[in-house]
Amino acid sequence: MTYKFADTTRTTRTTTSEPTECDGAACRRLETGGRARELAVAGTRLCPTCRLRLTRDLRRLPRLHDECGQLLTGADQPRDRTSGGGSASGLPFNTAAAEARSGIVGTLRSWGALVVQERGVAAPPDTPAQITDFLLRHSAWLLQHEAAGELSAEVARCVRRAGRVIDPTPRRRVPVGDCVVPDCGGTLTATARPGGADPAVEVGCDTAPAHRWSGQEWLRRDGRPGAERTEPAVRWMTARDIAALWGTAPGSVYRHASEARWRRRAVSGRTYYHEQDVHASLGARA
Repeated sequence: MTYKFADTTRTTRTTTSEPTECDGAACRRLETGGRARELAVAGTRLCPTCRLRLTRDLRRLPRLHDECGQLLTGADQPRDRTSGGGSASGLPFNTAAAEARSGIVGTLRSWGALVVQERGVAAPPDTPAQITDFLLRHSAWLLQHEAAGELSAEVARCVRRAGRVIDPTPRRRVPVGDCVVPDCGGTLTATARPGGADPAVEVGCDTAPAHRWSGQEWLRRDGRPGAERTEPAVRWMTARDIAALWGTAPGSVYRHASEARWRRRAVSGRTYYHEQDVHASLGARA
């Protein structure tokens, strides 16, 4: 059944040929931390990093919607009982999951309605997956719209809210080293997640929220910012760092280190392994 999108009062789109600051969610957070926003790509409202993040977050929404749906009833945590004693069957009801799902659907419908009204195109079927596909097909137009920053912020909020519902447990954080983005003085930390819709490991900067990669992206050296440097700085990693980034047991790390004779050094009683040797042995796993 096709959903009849309601009218929207959002203003019409405008484009710009002058360099402007990015209005994306990541750059807004960057500015809050006292750092300047990146410049938007010519003719759009978002910088390359925020554009990529928006696309990724949009693609995640249908899966997050489904995963929150699996938590509506059952033994999963966190959950709340409905007022008045709960449902007729006595099953617990996860109001946080329901609110996250409602937020995802409402956001997708709202932006789908904007495209339908202003572009004069047919509305997509009313499912999160199909509305998401519809928005992605019109993403080039949306990136030029004066409300592109709002789209970026709303989608990011949906992802964060759903993520907190799906994965409420504390996340293990492992220091990785200095940020690899030129002229950034931040520190990178690998955050390990026990499951859910997000990648198992995410590497992020404590200074610039836009400097963020999945564990798989981080492990692919060619796709890492700064990879074009002809003489990259030598990085040393602990067994704990390696186990978190590669998703393997510490015992396996020590075994590979011994069998492949990884270069190592000891600092204050802790052993560190040469990153190039680690990649040579475990790189295929990425």
